[in-house]
Amino acid sequence: MARFFIDRPIFAWVISIFIMGVGILSILTLPVAQYPQIAPPSVSVQASYPGASAQTVANTVTQVIEQQMTGLDGLRYISSSSTSAGGASITLTFETGTDVDIAQVQVQNKLSQASALLPGPVQRQGITVQKSSAGFLMVIALIAKSGQYDATDLGDYMNTNLVNEISRVEGVGSVRVFGAQYAMRIWLDPFKLAAFELTPADVVAAVSAENAQISAGSFGARPAMDGQALNATITAQSLLTTPEDFRQIVLRAETDGGLVLLNDVARVEIGSESYATISRFDRNPSSGMAISLAPGANALDTANLVEQRIQELSSFFPEGVDYVIPYDTTPFVKISIEEVIKTLVEAIALVFVVMYLFLQNIRATLIPTLAVPVVLLGTFGVLAAFGFSINTLTMLAMVLAIGLLVDDAIVVVENVERIMQQEKIGPVAATRKSMDQITGALIGIAVVLSAVFVPMAFFPGSTGVIYKQFSITIISAMTLSVVVALTLTPALCASLLKQGDHANRRGFFGLFNRGFDKTLDGYTTSVSWLVRRPVRVGLVYLLIIAAMVMLFLRTPGGFLPAEDQGTMFTLIQAPTGATAERTLEVIKQVESYYLDNESDVVESVFGVAGFSFAGQGQNLGLVFVRLKDWSERTSASQSVQALAGRAFGAFSQIQDAQVFPIVPPSVSQLGNVSGFDFFLQGRSGQSHDQLLEARNQLLGLAAQSPLIASARPSGLEDAAQFNLDIDWRRAGAMGVTATDVGNLLTIAWAGQYVNDFVDEGRIKRVYV
Repeated sequence: MARFFIDRPIFAWVISIFIMGVGILSILTLPVAQYPQIAPPSVSVQASYPGASAQTVANTVTQVIEQQMTGLDGLRYISSSSTSAGGASITLTFETGTDVDIAQVQVQNKLSQASALLPGPVQRQGITVQKSSAGFLMVIALIAKSGQYDATDLGDYMNTNLVNEISRVEGVGSVRVFGAQYAMRIWLDPFKLAAFELTPADVVAAVSAENAQISAGSFGARPAMDGQALNATITAQSLLTTPEDFRQIVLRAETDGGLVLLNDVARVEIGSESYATISRFDRNPSSGMAISLAPGANALDTANLVEQRIQELSSFFPEGVDYVIPYDTTPFVKISIEEVIKTLVEAIALVFVVMYLFLQNIRATLIPTLAVPVVLLGTFGVLAAFGFSINTLTMLAMVLAIGLLVDDAIVVVENVERIMQQEKIGPVAATRKSMDQITGALIGIAVVLSAVFVPMAFFPGSTGVIYKQFSITIISAMTLSVVVALTLTPALCASLLKQGDHANRRGFFGLFNRGFDKTLDGYTTSVSWLVRRPVRVGLVYLLIIAAMVMLFLRTPGGFLPAEDQGTMFTLIQAPTGATAERTLEVIKQVESYYLDNESDVVESVFGVAGFSFAGQGQNLGLVFVRLKDWSERTSASQSVQALAGRAFGAFSQIQDAQVFPIVPPSVSQLGNVSGFDFFLQGRSGQSHDQLLEARNQLLGLAAQSPLIASARPSGLEDAAQFNLDIDWRRAGAMGVTATDVGNLLTIAWAGQYVNDFVDEGRIKRVYV
């Protein structure tokens, strides 16, 4: 085969250029990320049952949905949580390699079977099914510089004008908003209701009746009588738009003409649809949204597109409103890839220098050097074919492959030069003879080296994803290097090499050759001495092996090393039953510490009360801390690990909550904090209290272990509950039905979504 390309060098160039072209196109389309998709794919189901207790949600929502999730392809396990805030969250995790889009469709189909079995309020609130992502790509927050807008105003503007726009950006998987849009809030006065002998159900019925869209048809619609001269649409009642419209809703009309209006028994105002979270940025009210990356999307491109889109939309912001990015993972991804690329360039330059040092011929050095871009670009094409991404693992594999991929070309060049020097023949004839001798050897080298890395591609699980990307990259580079060594390299040897005297060198190369020869002679003498003493050599070898094993066992192990990513979290958990106001006070203390005591390290602080990685609740909080650029943090005391250590000591003095500074894990896909999660299962019918007691025992034992730095509950603690004991016999005797009681309690304590109203051309909700 090599003779064909020796005689047709242009064809060899065409093949190489084609390989490079495929690689360049692949680079433009390949996603860029810090690590590949290591975590197994998962789909999340979110539902809400306003006013329901955690046990009620578990019995009527969570378990009903879980029981329908059978027969899903590749389903690995299901995890779920039910909260006292009425939230149900179910995460279905699938085997690695499962198509997450197909999995989402299957989950949606199964959910449709369960929908009819769910309570009415859950169905009215809607159930969300989406591809799950454990970590956030970035967080964007709105702030009011002038202070004329509060968090409710900012939340409404974000939900109304930004969320849908950002959700449509290519690569965005999901958007979680820390804030809510406006809603029409009707606050009932129970004493006035009693005075007018009305119930909350009467109010809901009246609002539903008057705040309704009526489709009245049209005049002159076909078929019509002969002579009909007018055709027009008839408009009647439509959705109400202002608080004053709702205040005028008639609850009861007396026979004497007297009216009881909604304004007589309630306060009507435009408020927030949800008061579950409170956001702050650098001590000021704000509203934020956390953006998650879609599976397989390009992290850098997505972040750039999001920032470009938000920059475009910022020109329409109200005066005094601006956006900030308090959390962004892409700078670290970018600098990681840049550092690996820098190392790759350094490796190529080093290989060139070493080849020139030993070949001592610029023409001979140029030939294997030209093989490097062909092989590297071709490897990117293989990555695209396998659905991989440009990440630190694939780039590291290319760095390690640099030395391997030039070996084949060097073997060809050195053998051609040897034949030219020994047999005194021209480069074309020498190249033909050389390829006849070493073609089989080149193929054998590739096969043997591939046999070392191929088994790594079949490792299972998340670890297997790492090994697979690493091994496929190296195997592809080695295979392409053989292809180049059999096609382009012989053509270049026949075209570029010239006969010359390589034995008698002067100057630097002469000095180097003489020194190398002496080193080689010394090495040969040493080997001869060692060969005559096999027992001693064997003992030394065994000692070296024993030392390596001992060092290996003593070296701490881990999945991937923790690095300074330029961000960190702070988790806040106030005592069970604590209100959002108490949690917010703790967040203010955390803000003050970072902004006042760590101003040389911390760039900004964004806090959210009511939300945490553990779930949602008034006693939970989360603070995103963005550190200054690495160029401004040069000392070890300014690293994220050092900052977390100091913060841990400072926050241990806070009495009203547990505060945990958290360094982000190496792989955000596997969780938002480092370490591992441990679940207890009640396989023998254990009650919740029994499992809770076992968990506390486990935490106590973990705290005593010297191997565990900290152990804490991975979910929400049980919240206090008040049980209403209803005498159903007396209620029935008084003509009060269970439905009446349920509706009353729901409206009074949980609030009820009634229907919608129109606000600035956008449909929003009405709550009583």
